[in-house]
Amino acid sequence: MFPLAQQTENTNEEKQWVRRAQSGDQTAFAELVHRHQRFVYNLALRGVNDPHEAEDIAQEAFLRAWQALPRFQLKAKFSTWLYRIVVNLCYNRLPRLKQELANIPVEGIDAMPDAIPGNPEEMMRNVERRAFLHEQIERLPDGYRLILLLRYQQGLSYQEISEVTETPLGTVKTGIHRAHRQLRQALQEFEEVEA
Repeated sequence: MFPLAQQTENTNEEKQWVRRAQSGDQTAFAELVHRHQRFVYNLALRGVNDPHEAEDIAQEAFLRAWQALPRFQLKAKFSTWLYRIVVNLCYNRLPRLKQELANIPVEGIDAMPDAIPGNPEEMMRNVERRAFLHEQIERLPDGYRLILLLRYQQGLSYQEISEVTETPLGTVKTGIHRAHRQLRQALQEFEEVEA
């Protein structure tokens, strides 16, 4: 679905960069920015769907992170903390995003599929399917796009998505389930047309 981004969790090396940045080392903070800038921008872009607005949000997120860094606790993942800042900035710019996430009803869902089923045997059809699915993802409501991005592009767990978006775990699971269902239905209609 999305290519899985390189995980930039609190490795020992990253913890050292964070500690140095917390003591005011701007070079260390620049390294943290370098490690996370691509995903921060992509997350903002998925949230607000406007490249210029996404650039502003990314810059503001790093500014806020720099200002709040002395209070950051190394018990948490730096990435989760930073992505929460980005999501909150998106919420501030698009209040409907938070409302959409809050309005997803929590249902008793036992198991969540982690991938959209597909048939990789025919290379060309697979490329067409991927392009179609990416197009359909862009058509999903903002809240669904955001949680899919966090899940599949950044590889966050449901719990981490819940923490980043400050929504209940059941809401995250339901949102991913419903997004999967919409994408499956669209893919099925695509397959029927192609057949």
